[in-house]
Amino acid sequence: MNRKMKALGLLVFFALVAAAPLLAQEVAGPSETKASLYRLSIIVGGAIITLAAAAGAFCQAKAISSACEGISRNPGAAPHIRFLLLLGLILIETLVIYALLVTFIILMVKWGKYT
Repeated sequence: MNRKMKALGLLVFFALVAAAPLLAQEVAGPSETKASLYRLSIIVGGAIITLAAAAGAFCQAKAISSACEGISRNPGAAPHIRFLLLLGLILIETLVIYALLVTFIILMVKWGKYT
């Protein structure tokens, strides 16, 4: 089994361990349903921003690494590579900001008014 599958397996395992207390709860009454929905929205919002930040950091590191390799192989193309690197980093960071906005939307919904 390769490293990516091991990392994915560990991620799924820890996600299940973290979700175990939620699965062990009793059925809530009508007044507790809104509170449990709000708790779930906090968990989902945290998961969205965590995964987006981790994926964005990984993609930015890979882009910077590839740009440095490209510039070291062909120094004459450095201005073009630098421009494309900055454009790519801006787009990656924009996706992380969109995930932050989605997280805010999930957390700010007034659950009691829409049910």
